[in-house]
Amino acid sequence: MGDQPMDNGASGDRGAPRTATQGSLEDIAPGLFPNDTVPDELIGYRGPSACQIAGITYRQLDYWARTSLVVPSIRGAAGSGSQRLYSFKDVLVLKIVKRLLDTGISLQNIRVAVDHLRQRGVEDLARITLFSDGTTVYECTSAEEVVDLLQGGQGVFGIAVSGAMRELTGTISDFPGERADGGVTETAPEDELAARRKSRTRRTG
Repeated sequence: MGDQPMDNGASGDRGAPRTATQGSLEDIAPGLFPNDTVPDELIGYRGPSACQIAGITYRQLDYWARTSLVVPSIRGAAGSGSQRLYSFKDVLVLKIVKRLLDTGISLQNIRVAVDHLRQRGVEDLARITLFSDGTTVYECTSAEEVVDLLQGGQGVFGIAVSGAMRELTGTISDFPGERADGGVTETAPEDELAARRKSRTRRTG
């Protein structure tokens, strides 16, 4: 039972994802976050920032929130003037949804995949690779599962969640975050690569 389908089809016992392989984040994805610290889940990003970071339109963001596909876990829009706040994990899921949509997966199947992703912590998500045959989304948490899936002809394309995280970590450092517990605006810590790029820009500019 290598591949873990994440759809509502007639898959028997294969519908439940296998528990993620244990191990430290550094073992699974070294250098994924600055100082190997998992992003603070109390820091949120407003809708416009989340759109730019994930590469989606505000219309998509609003529709996905209204239909409960991806809702802001830190703060929802509860009234006039209130601002949604999306956590790092929320923005990661937005980015993954966008990639799945771009490959032609239906929103119905994406919704099932998102439900599984929501149940995972950030560290668990770093261990997952998503594959799809264009219809069903499969979850793999080990190299053996990936091999089984590809040999079965079910994996047409894949998304390594840790790779999406690395992209997100590099991008999100340029956007201000807001603490849900105090409302203090702060910028997310820069990763080493982003710091080097800015240093080069200052020297050559």
